[in-house]
Amino acid sequence: MNSVLNKISGVFIPISNIENARDWYCDILDLSTEGEIYFGHIYVLPLDGPNIVLDSKIFAPDDVYKTPAFQLQTDDIHLSYEYLKEKNVKITTKIENGHWFNFKDPDGNVIMVCK
Repeated sequence: MNSVLNKISGVFIPISNIENARDWYCDILDLSTEGEIYFGHIYVLPLDGPNIVLDSKIFAPDDVYKTPAFQLQTDDIHLSYEYLKEKNVKITTKIENGHWFNFKDPDGNVIMVCK
């Protein structure tokens, strides 16, 4: 009997500064920053689905995601694009095929938003 479930519970993102990353991600995802920082280097963003786990212990400049490791969902791709532009987020693509675009976090990790 296999005790490993076929379910993703979280996606790790290598970040350089746990407090700065927590504040940035909580701001763009409209989440509270009240959660605990575990072991001085981990912060879990509680999402509706798999969580994002920010981890400053695994950070090295060569380890940042240069292609999206995951995508954030949206119901309105154009509204999401404009929202992130207003937040001064570095958007790296235009809206492609009317369905997705990429942006970078402050450490250079590439993330996709997809409809």
